[in-house]
Amino acid sequence: MNQTDPIADVATLPGHASRVAALFREHNRALLAFLQCRLGSLADAQELAQEAYVRMLTLEHPEQIDSLRAFLFRIAGNLAVDRLRMRKLREGGPVEHLEPEPELHLAPVPERQVVVAEQWRELHAALRELPAKTSRAFVLHAIEGRDFEAIAQSMKLSARMVRYHVTRALAHCRTRVEEREMP
Repeated sequence: MNQTDPIADVATLPGHASRVAALFREHNRALLAFLQCRLGSLADAQELAQEAYVRMLTLEHPEQIDSLRAFLFRIAGNLAVDRLRMRKLREGGPVEHLEPEPELHLAPVPERQVVVAEQWRELHAALRELPAKTSRAFVLHAIEGRDFEAIAQSMKLSARMVRYHVTRALAHCRTRVEEREMP
């Protein structure tokens, strides 16, 4: 998969490949950011993200996985740890304690906490402006990380309708953010 070109027509891909393509479109930027934080290299992040997608495509029983998104990030995280181990071996350093400190780059700074709390309040306000189904679908997908199929089952909707609600909520939240940023 080419990391810079979005996948144009997901509908023509067979079952699982279509779901992986949707994962790429919806979560690739977040995956790259996650890997780049761990590895400190955009090139390594892009390479490992591509490898993670290939592994997702070659799963023997993808239907047994509850959350493909969570599984994708798990694969990527494991690949990052392996890459860090290889770096350490090449440098001749000790290999134990290669698991990156997850709290290191996420350590809360008081100013950051204030900004995040304000963004959280604004998100809640924007979601309260939406119909209940739209808001709920967005929360289940964007915050809880559930895939469209699982949300569709729990909300008794089609996956296409869930995608519509999530897209609508995302557009609404973007509009609110843009309004706030306007002078």
